[in-house]
Amino acid sequence: MSSKKKIGILGASGYTGADAVRLLARHPNAEITALTANTHAGKAMGDVFPHFFMLDLPKLVEWEKVDWTTLDAVFCGLPHGTTQEIIAAVLKANPTIKVLDMSADFRLRDKNTYAQWYGHEHRALELQSEAVYGLTEFYREKIAAARLVACPGCYPTAVLLALVPLARAKLIDVDDIVIDAKSGVTGAGRGLKQNTLFSEAGEGLSPYSVGTHRHAPEIEQEIGVAAGTAVTVNFTPHLIPMARGELCTSYVKLAGGATPDDLRGALEKAYANEPFVHVAKKGVLPQTQNVRGSNYVQIGVIADRIKNRAIVISTLDNLVKGSAGQAIQNMNLMFGLPETAGLEQIALFP
Repeated sequence: MSSKKKIGILGASGYTGADAVRLLARHPNAEITALTANTHAGKAMGDVFPHFFMLDLPKLVEWEKVDWTTLDAVFCGLPHGTTQEIIAAVLKANPTIKVLDMSADFRLRDKNTYAQWYGHEHRALELQSEAVYGLTEFYREKIAAARLVACPGCYPTAVLLALVPLARAKLIDVDDIVIDAKSGVTGAGRGLKQNTLFSEAGEGLSPYSVGTHRHAPEIEQEIGVAAGTAVTVNFTPHLIPMARGELCTSYVKLAGGATPDDLRGALEKAYANEPFVHVAKKGVLPQTQNVRGSNYVQIGVIADRIKNRAIVISTLDNLVKGSAGQAIQNMNLMFGLPETAGLEQIALFP
């Protein structure tokens, strides 16, 4: 396909929106033609994010001023709760546009679960039922045929890639999963918050949303699909003093006489042909610096010293495979492009 797809980005002044710009600016089949950020409307993208000084990008505008009929796809980096009605309006203006939603608004399939965790009824139920969960490695065919893709959260992406193949193969007890998750400060967004100030977040490690984090039902939804039963996980996230990166340590109980080597073998088989998921060799521990700035995920399996238990570690860049990169991977599928187009950056190290 020689012609470039015309792309818009809703919420381009946020971290996920900016990383979508960074990646799409060098995508061989994409042309960024619309950027929205209502609070920064009228500004150049290079004024909001100075590292884009070398790019010729459209100015930021209010989302209402975009002619959506001229676009092939839109990436949505808006906060949860604000996305539903805007995406409904975009699709009404252009029913054929492809929507890559990076917010949480369409990830949960059950309307009651959404209302319970997000505190209000879903405002676009007809679209919620249409949305395809955008974990590329598990829903590739559905994504390719979709109009609206709900790209997963960063924590669910890391956890599900590590655990879904194990749950599907009945190698772990899905009633006994403990997830210790850690993310860089960009996961909290770009808005000014006291707990993300340098003097508050630096030189410290902070748990947050303990027992109440909204990524938990997303994790439970997808592990439940793989296991064929309802699942409840113990999930605790932490804020770590670095800009980007994420590492999830999952403690699991082995099932059916499985060994840690069986778990590693199942993951290697599941991802043998996947371009962005790497299963570490025995004895190799995943680290955030191995994937920083890239669309790669690294997964490792370690035998616990407690009998019949294992530790599964997964790491990714929360802004790339955990958000914008995965969205672009899905866009590639939706347009029949090479899945790796625009996403083959090697990790930034050191």
